[in-house]
Amino acid sequence: MKDWGTLRMIGLLLLLVAISMVAFWFFQQQLYFSMFFSLVLIIVIMSYLVHSHTLATRSMLRMIQSLRYGDFSLSFSAKHHSQQEKELLEDINQVISQFRSQLSEKEEKYKYFETLLDTVDTCLLVADKEGNVCWMNRAGVQDLCGHAIHWLEDLKTLNQDFPAILESLQPGEVKVVRIYKEEVMQDMAVTVTEYTTTNAALRLVSLKNIRSILEENEMEAWQKLVRVLTHEIMNSITPIISLSETLCERALQQGMEEGSLMLQGMETIHRRSKGLLGFVENYRKLSRLSSPMLAPVSVGELLRDMQKLFASSDVTYVYKVEDEARKLMIDRSQMEQVLINLLKNAGEACADQPNPKVLVETSFDADKHIFRLSVTDNGCGILPDVVDKIFIPFFTTKSSGSGIGLSLCKQIMTLHGGSIRVSSEVGKGSCFTLKLMVK
Repeated sequence: MKDWGTLRMIGLLLLLVAISMVAFWFFQQQLYFSMFFSLVLIIVIMSYLVHSHTLATRSMLRMIQSLRYGDFSLSFSAKHHSQQEKELLEDINQVISQFRSQLSEKEEKYKYFETLLDTVDTCLLVADKEGNVCWMNRAGVQDLCGHAIHWLEDLKTLNQDFPAILESLQPGEVKVVRIYKEEVMQDMAVTVTEYTTTNAALRLVSLKNIRSILEENEMEAWQKLVRVLTHEIMNSITPIISLSETLCERALQQGMEEGSLMLQGMETIHRRSKGLLGFVENYRKLSRLSSPMLAPVSVGELLRDMQKLFASSDVTYVYKVEDEARKLMIDRSQMEQVLINLLKNAGEACADQPNPKVLVETSFDADKHIFRLSVTDNGCGILPDVVDKIFIPFFTTKSSGSGIGLSLCKQIMTLHGGSIRVSSEVGKGSCFTLKLMVK
């Protein structure tokens, strides 16, 4: 068919030449009417040729423009056209259809990979050499600044040196960067992969929050240490208690006076040994904390019990509960222990203030499915060099404290798949925030 179209075009050109020669002969013979008729035929043939050429040119131009701007909705109708024009338009429609199909496949692949990357809990972002952020996955948007960023410099709000660290990091190198988001400390393991596209050299930055992993490892290490220490101490102290008690009894049976120096010394040994045994028993709680027995408990029910326990007239306890009916899957006994420790500490922290006040607030983030409970006091606050240590076992700022309360709270929250964080300002008070995932 295409060869026939070419032959027809050649035939029209030859016919045009022949008619032109005939018209010239009519002019010489002064047959003007015949010459006029010949000129009309020449004009008709030339118009047809011009129309065919214009149609082909316009069709090709429109196709090129559609390819240039990625608009593949274009299509040409082959009706009311010659066979050759129909073939041309059908070919153009086929080319556009192929490009449309290829573009659709690429878009599907792009959406698939973008969806896949959005389900990853690792923060991912792509940046060029100038520090422009070209793309971020959902975890990067939520876990870094809370919104999409366009420059690496925007990460200075999390850590002043963060952009410089990312730019200097070499491929394959892993670095841990500490950032602060909403006054919460996070440790991010950062790696970089470089790749080149046709237009630019890009860097894929991967940021993984390893704070929870570090905390779990830290908790496990403390539990092992406590188990070893308590085991060794109890093995040594138990015979001392038994022996001192026996010696005291025999001394009294043999008529030794109660005020004698020897008897007083044995009684002191016995009393302090029992005190040390009780002290060690408290620390055994850190290594013997059982897995939580989860059951649905409403927020209002949980806090009403706390209101009854802490009804002090000296300290004002204020409760602001967003949704009392909301159910939490928790171990009620363990979670009550956490709240008792926090409320007790908060009340003691602000007891010496003119208007001691403890505020308990709850909220729920529907987008992230996170339940928050905060305990805020208007006490003296915690010194900056102490804040990072208050959850460490054995560490306490109280003269009569054991150093296990907050450490126990942290372990309970970790076992619940949650977290506990503190923010404090000297002279203004402290705020402890509990976070739990709610399905």
